[in-house]
Amino acid sequence: MDLILWRHAEAHPAEPGQSDLDRCLTDEGLRQAERMAAWLSRQFPAATLWVSPAERTRQTAAPWDLPKHIAPMLAPNALAPNVHRAVLEAHVKGPLVLVGHQPTLGQLAALWMCGHVQSWSVEKGAIWWLRCEGDGEAAAGEGRRTPWTLQAVRTPDQL
Repeated sequence: MDLILWRHAEAHPAEPGQSDLDRCLTDEGLRQAERMAAWLSRQFPAATLWVSPAERTRQTAAPWDLPKHIAPMLAPNALAPNVHRAVLEAHVKGPLVLVGHQPTLGQLAALWMCGHVQSWSVEKGAIWWLRCEGDGEAAAGEGRRTPWTLQAVRTPDQL
């Protein structure tokens, strides 16, 4: 299984009284999203996209011409173990792209790569591409190797 963690691109700060879910991408963020979507579409012509309900994540995923599934469990401040469980229970065929937020995406990368939640950082607009060699449920520790390997990390500026 290929799992891509995609952090939303650069967004405007919240205006006074504005909901965090309503924040939009900046012009630079829109360009970042377009560059990354073009790269992802070449790597993964078919994929399943789970997108946080936040406007900035929906705008980040918009340039990729694939169906988007709004996933409330990816909302800001989501709990990494809950997302982890949802991914394992979904049994998605083919690549799965999670478009979400920090700190959740960094915590998910750590959980899948080393078996426990840590505070890893995913840059705005960047992707972390992980691949699972097994069923994804085994965790690192006690001499066992996690079945997940890091395939690539890309930022919009690298494309």
